Amino acid sequence: MEDLDPAVVLDMADQAPDGVVIIDRDGLIRYWNRGAERIFGFPAADVAGRSLDVIIPERHRKRHQDGFEAAMERGYSKYGDADLLNVPALAADGRKLSIEFSVVLLTGPDGSPYCGAVVRDVTARRERERELMRRRAEASL
Repeated sequence: MEDLDPAVVLDMADQAPDGVVIIDRDGLIRYWNRGAERIFGFPAADVAGRSLDVIIPERHRKRHQDGFEAAMERGYSKYGDADLLNVPALAADGRKLSIEFSVVLLTGPDGSPYCGAVVRDVTARRERERELMRRRAEASL
């Protein structure tokens, strides 16, 4: 794999159907692929250099910021290998989404820290699960 051109890996990330998002130490968006555009409805050009708060519901922003700062300070995230975070998010049109994502901490060539996430929209699945639970609850009455 050492002989794989990094451009091939970047092209894969660009075209992945899941969202791939990278933010810098200040929480500013530095990479936003087509999957993220599809999920959230924001073109990459509109979010580049903006705070990730653009997709985080206001009531969850402090918790996110606290967790982000702690992970950056520790140098690792407790979410990643086999853990997925499931959180609410916002789309460009104001819709509420349910997303799952894994987190990786990255280091740039100059030693700068970054945080990357691979994101999947699970809104439809979560709605089906809630509907199934509602039906089961009604059936047990």
